[in-house]
Amino acid sequence: MEPDPRFTLANERTFLTWLSTALALSAGGVAMAAVPADVFVPWVRTVLAVMLVSLSALAAGMAYPRWRNIQRALRNQAPLPPPALAAVFGYGIATVAIVALVLIILSV
Repeated sequence: MEPDPRFTLANERTFLTWLSTALALSAGGVAMAAVPADVFVPWVRTVLAVMLVSLSALAAGMAYPRWRNIQRALRNQAPLPPPALAAVFGYGIATVAIVALVLIILSV
């Protein structure tokens, strides 16, 4: 059975949002790596950049499987799968933000 087109299109918008998030995380990681050495401790800057780019790769890599699983559930009128990676992204980005905030405060 074909799902309501509104649900299919909403699922597609969510997929595209995951890709936009991945792009933003990647840009943040590249920006963090480009911060001058005198702003943050170099190894911490590298760790933050790697965390951001890793979250980016995870978001991009999981966007299509998530879209596909939700589309399958919609077609089969089954319960939607839980957002398994929501906690990873929430805590990951919060960790990067807290570490960056502490470093900003300490460098003033």
